Amino acid sequence: MKKKLSFLFTLLMIFTLVLSACSSGGSSEKAGSDTSKENSKEENPVKDRGNEIIVGVSAEPQNWDPIDTFLLDWSTIATSVFEGLVDRTLDLELQPGLAESWEYLDDSTLQFKLRQGVTFHNGEPFNAEAVKFTFDRLLGPEGQKGPQYSNYNTIDKVEIVDEYTVNFKLNAKDPVLLTKLAGYGAVIVPPNYIKENGDDHFNNNPVGTGPFKMTGYKRDQEIVLEKNPNYWKEGLPKLDKVTFKVIPEASTRLAELQTGKIDIMKRVEVAQAKTIKDTSFLELKEIGSPTVFAIRFDTAKKPLDNKLVRQAINYAIDKDAIIKEILGGYGYPISTFQSELSFGNNPNLKPYSYDPEKAKELLNEAGVKEGTELDFFIPGNDGNFKEIAQVVSFYLEEVGLKVNIQTADGTTMNSDLIPNGNAGHMYRNGWGGWTLDFDNTAYQMYAEGEFWNPSFKDAKVEELLAAERSTVDQAEREKIFKELTEVLYELAPEVNLYQAVDLYAANKRVQNFQPPHEDRMRLEEVSVK
Repeated sequence: MKKKLSFLFTLLMIFTLVLSACSSGGSSEKAGSDTSKENSKEENPVKDRGNEIIVGVSAEPQNWDPIDTFLLDWSTIATSVFEGLVDRTLDLELQPGLAESWEYLDDSTLQFKLRQGVTFHNGEPFNAEAVKFTFDRLLGPEGQKGPQYSNYNTIDKVEIVDEYTVNFKLNAKDPVLLTKLAGYGAVIVPPNYIKENGDDHFNNNPVGTGPFKMTGYKRDQEIVLEKNPNYWKEGLPKLDKVTFKVIPEASTRLAELQTGKIDIMKRVEVAQAKTIKDTSFLELKEIGSPTVFAIRFDTAKKPLDNKLVRQAINYAIDKDAIIKEILGGYGYPISTFQSELSFGNNPNLKPYSYDPEKAKELLNEAGVKEGTELDFFIPGNDGNFKEIAQVVSFYLEEVGLKVNIQTADGTTMNSDLIPNGNAGHMYRNGWGGWTLDFDNTAYQMYAEGEFWNPSFKDAKVEELLAAERSTVDQAEREKIFKELTEVLYELAPEVNLYQAVDLYAANKRVQNFQPPHEDRMRLEEVSVK
């Protein structure tokens, strides 16, 4: 069996090298050859672009209303357009945003003092009315249709004290509320603009207070942002224009980067890292991420309604080999669906070991017949995960299961197939963990009836989720999370694969670009030379 696995990884490595060669223009260097001299002669192809940059991204959310989305692709772009009361730096530290300060007046009242002199891109003033409108909308019928609502439903209402002071009246304790208010679901929107133009118009023509305003949008093609000349942070932004080009295929994004058609490439694949490192005018940037990846089970579908089967699949897959051989070491093992950056991570839990014999025993105990077929959905434009899916298919075949790999558009998967239980027996699940607190992940993934949880439910999990939200005592919450992670580990609602290390590439003309830990690109300080 080890020989078979070695052969499979060898084939994948050959495939990877071929892709890498194609991405480099089809040429390959002889072993031991010195490419440094050749690289030093390379001329930067970007000329006369001016004070602007072009960013290549793999997808866009197709809806810019913050209450309608939970997609990282939204945050990559719209973080430059919208702002919240609380901000979070690229180093993940909370700081004032549109609110200059805040304080708890009592256990159920959080007061914000708002920043004065700020205007929306359409000239509308930012004030207490805008804050109240934003949260009335988020917590009302419109917001309840979307995935953001459950993050903020501890807010009972927002009361206006004066033009630049608001009180948030809470209906329950919320230990991570400030962190969530720095999230993109709570960004402030313009009341009059939305009232006059309607929600449908706002979906495609967003207006915020951020450093850039959206001036052009061609769905699935490009998004154009231009400098907000009235931005409240003096001297920012430094760029006049940022264009995001939607390029689903990683090989095409790299080709556009190499030929100077884009300046920054998001989602560099492992196979492309060496090509970028070997190009004199490009720079590879890696960043530890709270994003985690798993193979999520639809527990409503047989035989995955049986936890023994879910545990068996966990034992059948060698996660360490995937990280080493496919990801080139750009990933960390995880035992539950959260990163080591997350409050609530349980370091005492170790990932399921690779034990195919144990997997066979559990499948036999569960009465699963050899040759049982499982449909496995993955995004069609994720090259890394295509390789992972092939290896997973092989591992499961070794224990008697047949996997049918299905591909779908990533946005369709997240917005339609997964929430409606139509993503097969199992599917790729990536999660940003943007609050750096297991609360957000745990509620969205395991609370019954949540948007991205079509089928999983467990009474003990519900009890523990309610308990951790009922206290602001962090030591008590940590104790509850420890128990919750142990329960989830036993129930195995997914195969937890790895914590991501994100790879970006940038043309060296781009100055002061720091890749974000959680996809939320900050571009106001970026400049070009």
